[in-house]
Amino acid sequence: MQAAIDISLKSVQDGGGPFGAVVVQDGRIVGMGNNQVTLSNDPTAHAEIMAIREACQRLNTFQLTDCELYTSCEPCPMCFSAIYWARIKKIYYANTQQDAADIGFDDAVLYQELQDRKSVVLEQFMRKEALKVFKIWSEKKDKTVY
Repeated sequence: MQAAIDISLKSVQDGGGPFGAVVVQDGRIVGMGNNQVTLSNDPTAHAEIMAIREACQRLNTFQLTDCELYTSCEPCPMCFSAIYWARIKKIYYANTQQDAADIGFDDAVLYQELQDRKSVVLEQFMRKEALKVFKIWSEKKDKTVY
């Protein structure tokens, strides 16, 4: 956890957001990340996402089932989703969602949006055409299942 906190401090000192994360496998760090949203103009460049990306590249896999994540703050919904898809089984965190909200990083609206889906318009069309691709995928013999 200290490594994640140290990364978050360095991130602030380097102009990034106050978040750091590490992915650990068998007691060693295999991925590190800091919040680079404003530095890279990438809204997905959260610390957890960056750490997961690095770990996956280093380990040459898209599933981190035997890894744990240490993060300086409780993950936001986007990061939690990435953690879920990476199949990380345990998350350790330091600061809470409320601690983040107290300094201007409030995710409450995102949690509400996930329930209500009001601020983004969703409109479905061309389902029949898109289902053809799903059918091809489901019948593909040499696919990598994830």
